[in-house]
Amino acid sequence: MAHKELSWNQEGTKLFAQGWTVENPKAVLCIVHGFAEHGGRYARPAAFFNEQGISVFAIDQFGHGKTEGTRGYSPSYEATLDSVDKLIAEAKSLSGNAPVFLWGHSMGGNVVVNYLLRRKPAIRGAIASAPWLRLGFEPPKFKIMLAKFMKNIYPKFPEKANLDTSHLSRDKEEVKKYDNDPLVHNQATAGTFFETFDAGYWAIEHAEALSNDLFLFHGTEDKLISPHGSSDFAKNAPKNHLTFKLYDGFYHELHNEPEVDRTSVLNDMLQWINSKLA
Repeated sequence: MAHKELSWNQEGTKLFAQGWTVENPKAVLCIVHGFAEHGGRYARPAAFFNEQGISVFAIDQFGHGKTEGTRGYSPSYEATLDSVDKLIAEAKSLSGNAPVFLWGHSMGGNVVVNYLLRRKPAIRGAIASAPWLRLGFEPPKFKIMLAKFMKNIYPKFPEKANLDTSHLSRDKEEVKKYDNDPLVHNQATAGTFFETFDAGYWAIEHAEALSNDLFLFHGTEDKLISPHGSSDFAKNAPKNHLTFKLYDGFYHELHNEPEVDRTSVLNDMLQWINSKLA
């Protein structure tokens, strides 16, 4: 396994990405992380897929991780989708002709699902874990009203997210790692929050336009992002392109649940990828 760091300029911002690569990969998996976190948190899944002959690349989204700029802020939703285009292009350039897969988690799942519906990319398939299509909680009304007022006047207007991190995983050590990670932030901005919020509902309403193969899964005990949003998307999506699974009792970060459970999730992802390579 080799580790690579990548960067490029987009919308006046220097974006950061990294790769965990193997020689002559049978496939490439590009990761789009969730809200407030960063691509480096996917080193363990990357090692798992590397062992199976799959190279992995992960971007730090606008406003996250080692990417420059205001925390929690993207210039626009289209700019976010453009950054996925660039991540795939970089991964392809370093991996030859290996088939490309996308994996988006939470907010990254929102991005990946919308990327499929709006861009219809020439990739082998995509995975969305606990995608932010509908929130699993009701934000305070005064915060919503303030953000709505500010999103057009000053879209970088910051609000503390104050996520209940105990809902991330049943593995308390994983929660502790998240809480102590210096690259994890706690800030949402008005413009980016509402663009992402609206894109989740848009994806559910336009799920019938799905033309790429997608493995969509969610934990039934996810209190941060509603599993009902994923279920509603699955009801509307064409069955020949969608594989949908609910994991009973799992929390939000299914790939960071206790060891036996997270291994079962990663193995399901691997099995699905292998089925698309067959």
